[in-house]
Amino acid sequence: MDSTLVIAIDFDGTCVEHDYPAVGLEVEGAVETLRALSKRGHRLILFTMRSGEKLEAAVRWFRDRKIELWAVNENPEQRSWTTSPKVYADYYIDDSALGCPIMFIDGVRHPVVNWSKVRTMLEYNRVL
Repeated sequence: MDSTLVIAIDFDGTCVEHDYPAVGLEVEGAVETLRALSKRGHRLILFTMRSGEKLEAAVRWFRDRKIELWAVNENPEQRSWTTSPKVYADYYIDDSALGCPIMFIDGVRHPVVNWSKVRTMLEYNRVL
């Protein structure tokens, strides 16, 4: 796929294990897949319920891992065609999204995104 896509990424349970308000441990495969998406030129939007200092911690997580974010909790381009607060994206990767592959980790109460399966889906759709 040659076109640039907008991909909205949740944080807790998606990039890191659920440990809110702290930042949980990295979910296996998240960093590599997010870097690959960014390297392909796709625009990543951090799409999270976090705010204030907790949001800053999530943004710092991306920065520390050298994963470029295009935006945080907004799609800057949609202002020209809608005033809706819903973030427009081509794909949404979120542990709570119906159909998003999840996995359970021993000792962790909530499931997290299964990035191996997400990557397979993105490759199948020629996003990666």
